[in-house]
Amino acid sequence: MARDRIPRDEQARRFQEEVTRRQLRRMRSRRQKRVSVLSGLGMYGVVGWSVAIPTIAGVALGLWIDRRWPSPVSWTLTLLFAGVILGCLNAWYWVSHERDTIEKDRENE
Repeated sequence: MARDRIPRDEQARRFQEEVTRRQLRRMRSRRQKRVSVLSGLGMYGVVGWSVAIPTIAGVALGLWIDRRWPSPVSWTLTLLFAGVILGCLNAWYWVSHERDTIEKDRENE
């Protein structure tokens, strides 16, 4: 009975608003499906490997230099340190890039 009291124009307007709101929600959820648990774990993997690979490469190069040309300076430790720094900068880049992407998506909503 309450529906009978609302003018048809008002019913049509409310119906249109409801359809629009549901469609926007559906479109937003479809866009956000690309961010899943596996995607989050993948980001951890990218960050981990972006630190591990330069570190391992630095250690391998340092060991090779130390064996080939012995010196009082430990190139293994020096390049280990350089690899960790390079890897951390690389991980910082990936995390910063992902954060910027998330913020742009939120602004577009």
